[in-house]
Amino acid sequence: MTTRYTRDHEWIRLDGDVAVVGITDYAQEQLGDIVYVELPEPGKAIEKGGEFCVVESVKAASEVFAPISGEVTAVNSALGDQPGAVNESPEGTGWLIKIRPADKAEIEGLMDEGAYKAFLETI
Repeated sequence: MTTRYTRDHEWIRLDGDVAVVGITDYAQEQLGDIVYVELPEPGKAIEKGGEFCVVESVKAASEVFAPISGEVTAVNSALGDQPGAVNESPEGTGWLIKIRPADKAEIEGLMDEGAYKAFLETI
């Protein structure tokens, strides 16, 4: 499972026919302590580049954008009680949603880890 990244600091990892999505370690560091995560309902259609979630921290609220188009198949409901999991493990237990991709090829157009690290150096 290769992880891909967006310029908006989301990550996506394809696991069979489903993709897991979350925010990067860089994004959670910029937000600070996360206190609330507003997740979409399963079954919701999302469009690449469209807002699908809001993450609120002690600093600010930030929209999270879909790295690809698809249908939400699951959300990380544990974040309702433990939103800090996004800070503790943004690419692990702090995942946000799972989606069924409309077109898996969209994932290939995103940055790999090396390209994302190089992008971070330009910020």
